Amino acid sequence: MRRPTLAVGVLAGAALLLAGCGSDSGSASRSGGGGGGGITVSGAYMPQPVSDDMAAGYLTITNDSDTKDELTSVTSSAGEVTMHETVGGAMRELTEFPVPAHGQLVFKSGGNHLMFDKLKRKPKQGQSISVELHFASSEPVVVKMPVKSATYVPQTGH
Repeated sequence: MRRPTLAVGVLAGAALLLAGCGSDSGSASRSGGGGGGGITVSGAYMPQPVSDDMAAGYLTITNDSDTKDELTSVTSSAGEVTMHETVGGAMRELTEFPVPAHGQLVFKSGGNHLMFDKLKRKPKQGQSISVELHFASSEPVVVKMPVKSATYVPQTGH
């Protein structure tokens, strides 16, 4: 009688293990939002920084809810994080970014991006940096941002 129970347990454990495996880009996370959806994050990565104390980060935030939201800050134990937009080659820091209802906020090379400053240690390819995204309405979302090669270009997402 114990064998079916054991088999079910092994299968359930294997399913959970496989569910944790995904693409090689940043961990997807979800935060509940109003209107039948929420915030998800995908495609997170940090190119291996050239500098010892500065780096950039990229990701895509998707809002599946019926209500717009705002990304108000990003924090990380790796160092200070600020949010920037690049328009016409000029970069400027912003304190919030809109996340439209049923839309996306994309941080990509040459556009919106996260700037890491005063890094406590220089991240190396193969490591991950944890960041926490803070929103005006949604709960915070923690994302593992893998460090990729300095020349990495995502094939999908952004």
